[in-house]
Amino acid sequence: MPFGIKVVSQNCQGLVESFGKYKHSVESGLHFYIPLVQHIRIVSLAMQPIELPHYSIITKDNAEVSTSITLNYHVTDAVKYEYNNTDSVESMAQLVRGHLRDIIGRMELNDALGSTAKINADLSIAIGDLTNTYGINVDRINIDELLPSEEIQRAMDKQLTADRQRIATIAQAEGEAESIRLTNEAKNNALMATAKAQAQATRTRADAERYRIDTVQAGLTHADDKYFKNQSINAYSKLAESAANVVVVPNDDSSNYGQTALISQALKQDNNFTDDYQSSEPK
Repeated sequence: MPFGIKVVSQNCQGLVESFGKYKHSVESGLHFYIPLVQHIRIVSLAMQPIELPHYSIITKDNAEVSTSITLNYHVTDAVKYEYNNTDSVESMAQLVRGHLRDIIGRMELNDALGSTAKINADLSIAIGDLTNTYGINVDRINIDELLPSEEIQRAMDKQLTADRQRIATIAQAEGEAESIRLTNEAKNNALMATAKAQAQATRTRADAERYRIDTVQAGLTHADDKYFKNQSINAYSKLAESAANVVVVPNDDSSNYGQTALISQALKQDNNFTDDYQSSEPK
């Protein structure tokens, strides 16, 4: 009986069928079979990518989003992959869509849009190992796009613009408040510096006056009667030169000096009176 020749490529597995019934599996290499009686079906075990097209999902707050998924898978059990399901890849894709719809459906729109990494992780856990059902293992899964509808996008743009304007207004108000605070702080510092300088000047003048008084008092403690008599003479001299009618009644030995000043002033006034009387007589 003539034999057929079948070459199973690397990283593939051959399923030998006899009259349409699975008999055994063969690995990569050269294999013989009986034509019309046997058939070798080739199944690739290499990793393969697949892209799930855009489809809509409703979030918890009734917002519509469109998502697109890319995943990589490889066949782990060629028998289950080929015979247990009519289309294992499509069955896997439907399972992924169902789990993704369930995960996003329990989230609000803002949470879903900002949590794609978390959605990927939850989806990978939910899918798990599909070997027991489809003979497939999902190696990597990623959400490429997660977009809200056009109406929601326009509403979000308006809200984003309003939020930016609000933040700008708050920032401007805070800047003005900070400027006023710094200005007031600078004025207060200037006033405090001025007050401090004035207080220091007053303290310096007071210290100088106190030093002068202390010096005078220290000098007076060592002064004798001659010093005080000399001071009295100077005082009486100034009184004598004054234009006012001043009467000084001393009670010590310096009374003579005081009387001399008073007599001198009186004589000056008498002479002035005589001159005025003579000038007033008729000639």
